[in-house]
Amino acid sequence: MIVAVGRLKAGPERELCARYLDRAGKGGRVLGLSGPDVIEIAESAARRPEDRMADEGSGILGALPDPGAVIALDPRGRETSSEELAADIAALRDRGVRALSFLIGGADGLSEAARGRADRLVAFGRATFPHQLVRVMMAEQIYRATTILSGHPYHKA
Repeated sequence: MIVAVGRLKAGPERELCARYLDRAGKGGRVLGLSGPDVIEIAESAARRPEDRMADEGSGILGALPDPGAVIALDPRGRETSSEELAADIAALRDRGVRALSFLIGGADGLSEAARGRADRLVAFGRATFPHQLVRVMMAEQIYRATTILSGHPYHKA
């Protein structure tokens, strides 16, 4: 599941995200994976960044299934390859983890509480990306993980 702050409005990002999530769902079922679903958390209207992150973090934490594993996207996280992400997903599945959530914070990032709940912090490099694109990139990486685990040639293309 992807738990993200903000809504993807109608447009190319939403369509592309939906396409990757649909493909990931179809490919994942064969591998014993369910989802991925998306939960959108409302952006906070608080004035101070710290307050916005705390509000959004509460929403994120409230949306997480318990028990479950959590991977948070954070620029301070470890850069990981698609193969490593696929291996992590497979290892969690094989250990019997029933729910895996990927967290995407708001414009100010993730609260310390949300970061602290994460089992792992992952970065998509050092560049800053718009949150709409990060969601598409996460959906694509989930789909790519299913193709890697199934030996599909998409990953090599």
